[in-house]
Amino acid sequence: MNARRPGGFTLIEVLLATVLLAAGLALALTTLRAATGTVERGEGLAERSERMRAVEGFLRRRLGSAQQIAFHTDETTGAIHLFVGEPDRVRFVADLPNYLGQGGPHLHDIAGHEAGGRRRLTVAFGMVMTGRTIETTDPRPPEPLLEALGELRLRYRGFDETGALGPWQDRWGPGSLPLQVEIGITTEREGPWPPILVTLPQGTGQAAVPEATP
Repeated sequence: MNARRPGGFTLIEVLLATVLLAAGLALALTTLRAATGTVERGEGLAERSERMRAVEGFLRRRLGSAQQIAFHTDETTGAIHLFVGEPDRVRFVADLPNYLGQGGPHLHDIAGHEAGGRRRLTVAFGMVMTGRTIETTDPRPPEPLLEALGELRLRYRGFDETGALGPWQDRWGPGSLPLQVEIGITTEREGPWPPILVTLPQGTGQAAVPEATP
C-alpha cells in the first residue's frame, strides 16, 4: 500500500497563517487608532470652536449693550463712573440677561480671577440704582466664562484731539464710554484666540483719563 500524507497543516503553513493574521490585526489596529485620533481631534476642534463662539458672543452682546448709566458717584466731587476699563478688567452698566434674573440695569464686572491655583475669566453682576451699585446681603457669585485662562488683555479706543479715531489705550474712563474695545484671550491649553473687536453703539469716544478710577 502507498504511504499517505497525514491530515492537517504543516508547521510552515501554521506559522505563515499566524504571521498573516498578526499582520492583519496590526493593520486593523493601526487603522482604528488613526480613525479614533481623527475623531478625537475633530471633537476637540469642535469643542474649542463652540467655546470660543460662546465666550465671544457673550462678550460682544454685553459690551455692545453698555449704557450711559452710572454705577458709582463720587460723593465729594459728584463725578460719575460710566465705564472703567483696565488692562485685565472692565466695568460698565447693561441690562442683566433675562436668563440670569429679572433684568434691569446691572453693573457688569468682567475680569480674570485666580481660583484654585488656576486663572478664570468671570463676570460678576450688581444691581444699579440712582447712580450707585446696590450692595446685597447675599451677592451673586461671579459667573465663570472660561476656565484655564492664561492671559486677558483689554484695550480701548476713542477720538483724539483732532476728532479722528485715536490709538489704542490700556485704560479708559470713568466718565465716558469708548467707541471700541479689543479683547485678547490666551488659554493655557489652546494658546491665543483671535482678537475680539467690539463696537459700542452708545460710546461717545471722548478722551480717556490717564488712570482708571477704582
